[in-house]
Amino acid sequence: MTKSRNLFLVPYLAWMVLFVVAPIVLIAYYSLFDVDGRFTFDNYTKFLSPVYLQMTLNSFWYALLITVFSLLVAYPTAYFLTRTKHKSLWLLLIIVPSWINLLLKAYAFIGIFGTYGFANKVLELAGIGTKQILFTDFSFVFVSVYIFIPFMILPVYNALDELNPSLIYASRDLGASPWLTFRKVVFPLTLEGVKAGCQAVFIPALSLFMITRLIAGNRVITLGTAIEQHFLVTQDWGMGSAIAVVLIIAMAVIMILTGSGKRGALHGSQ
Repeated sequence: MTKSRNLFLVPYLAWMVLFVVAPIVLIAYYSLFDVDGRFTFDNYTKFLSPVYLQMTLNSFWYALLITVFSLLVAYPTAYFLTRTKHKSLWLLLIIVPSWINLLLKAYAFIGIFGTYGFANKVLELAGIGTKQILFTDFSFVFVSVYIFIPFMILPVYNALDELNPSLIYASRDLGASPWLTFRKVVFPLTLEGVKAGCQAVFIPALSLFMITRLIAGNRVITLGTAIEQHFLVTQDWGMGSAIAVVLIIAMAVIMILTGSGKRGALHGSQ
């Protein structure tokens, strides 16, 4: 029985080795060579220069902004979804936009935020006049939040939907206000869903590059943009791989830090 069970693991392990482990090993290997193919650690030394450190700060700052705004929108949305009729239908309507190609959504927002787009038409009708919306930090964060919101809503919704309503009723019966109930009961019990949503948004937001080009017009420079430049423009695969290795390590650390609470709780209960 155990042998047959282990056989079922073979396709999964083969997939992980071929499409997860092997690419990471290959990237780590390329990061140890310069443009001329010579073995070197200079790529990691260059990463410690002010230019790349500033890019790293920018990447983390924008990823944090995108995550925070996504959570601020997603949490109340998920909360009201759990209390509406036809929850599955509303949830489907939220998920459907994530099926649309990212490039198509980016070009749609170029039209909306453009000089003669819908957003500026609304501003003109309001008497504000035409504004430069496209190629700004605002447009970059706004579009990124729109794209990542479904990935934040789903885990938060699942956590809220599994919450026992009797705990909320008990808190209210004991005299707690709605805000106190949320702060002391609802939010702590849905924290694992919040962590999962933050992981699903923050980690991919660290390596954005297409939106920085199309929506921000390269005014927002992140590590994802730098990786694209090194691989496709300068052909310095070593430096691009070194940045990618640093990003992978950062993502792994974030996953460990944000995923430790549940394991700690389990050990504590034992």
